[in-house]
Amino acid sequence: MTTKSVWMHIGAGSFHRAHQAWYLNQLIQQGDDGWSISLGNIRNDAGELLAQLEAQRGEYVLETVTPKGERTYEKISSIRKVLPWDREITALVEEGAKASTRVIAFTVTEAGYYLTPQHELDVNQADVKTDLAGGITTLYGALSRILHQRMSNGGEPVTLLNCDNLRHNGERFRHGFLSFLKAKGDHALFDWVTTHTVSPNTMVDRITPRPTADIAPRVKAATGFDDKVPVMGESFIQWVIEDDFINGRPLLENAGVEMVKSVLPYEEAKIRILNASHSCIAWAGTLTGLSYIDESTVQQPIKQMAWDYVTEDVIPSLSPSPLDLTEYRDVVLARFSNPYIKDTNQRVAADGLSKIPGFITPTLIECYQRGEEPAATAVLPALFFLFLQRWAQGQLPYQYQDGVMQDDAIRALFASHEPLKAFVSDETLFAELAHSSAFYELMERTVARLEAWIASPQQPLATA
Repeated sequence: MTTKSVWMHIGAGSFHRAHQAWYLNQLIQQGDDGWSISLGNIRNDAGELLAQLEAQRGEYVLETVTPKGERTYEKISSIRKVLPWDREITALVEEGAKASTRVIAFTVTEAGYYLTPQHELDVNQADVKTDLAGGITTLYGALSRILHQRMSNGGEPVTLLNCDNLRHNGERFRHGFLSFLKAKGDHALFDWVTTHTVSPNTMVDRITPRPTADIAPRVKAATGFDDKVPVMGESFIQWVIEDDFINGRPLLENAGVEMVKSVLPYEEAKIRILNASHSCIAWAGTLTGLSYIDESTVQQPIKQMAWDYVTEDVIPSLSPSPLDLTEYRDVVLARFSNPYIKDTNQRVAADGLSKIPGFITPTLIECYQRGEEPAATAVLPALFFLFLQRWAQGQLPYQYQDGVMQDDAIRALFASHEPLKAFVSDETLFAELAHSSAFYELMERTVARLEAWIASPQQPLATA
């Protein structure tokens, strides 16, 4: 009997179950049953989900909804093994060390890579320090534990696949991981990872809100399945992967994955147009008392902010491109307007301290390099500044999650004499622009315009 291949995934969030697991399920539906997913988590924040998935033998229903409100339901059965969490991540280590595990993939959010604006590992982060001392709180610490065991078991090669919204995500993860091993003095594993693993770049896309209580009753009515852990996503889906796997891979192209030589143009368009605009809309919507992405996007002043940002600054930065960037912009804004997704501003607003340098600052810098003032792009960090100010004042309508935020430092910034100057002067956020008086003056004007607009959000945003 042929041994089946395992795709081990770290990160048991909704996105994996609506995206990567869906593609593997497509292959199974086509009769290609050679691969299955083993799913686990590094931290103990998905225990209930994993337990329920285990009770359902890994099966669950995915509800997809079009912008017109058409809903379809699919049972996903590609997760064949659920890996329970414990402090030593025993099940992840055991599964990841097996020769049958040929791909180890992960979704740990942008903040989960602990990289500086120069894309170097930030060894001053508390979690990184913990793992350099032998802990397993980060992806790097967890992979160290898993791959040590794999190396001891004979060391079959394995592909390490990043599925997060990080520019050059395979390369950046790989550099961070090797830097971690070097800092830890783990020369044996450093050499093994260098020769026995690859890390292709990828681009992933599907809007997947956190599941709400109303999904399960719809699933039961439509399918008869009393699913305790259904998941919902928009009908749009895309996955682009550089075709560089070291020990075999599923025939993902048969499920609609785009296997390419370089992911770069797709990734740049997605990060700058979709991800940055998404954050813009979430911050602006929150500041004007709105809860959902769709209701925020259909407010003309907010939609105009995102449209101007892409049209005036991003498209010139990314041109020429193999993609039709104006069409991509319009498709993205239409997706955000989908009233049936009910994606929350809270979910999309998260991790802003990683999104500013990753999604937004490159466009700011490139505009100045072209001799143009990035007035449309400056709106995004100015919104985030006002958003953080609300957080510091305890006035956000929800709990804000940011993987790299140091609460005391942000409160101290807003208690200082010139909080905007301190914010703009942060090299972690703005790289060389932190020392630019022109950028500071632009931000000053932009924040003032936004404050006036927030006081009367039905009015158009004043021009720069």
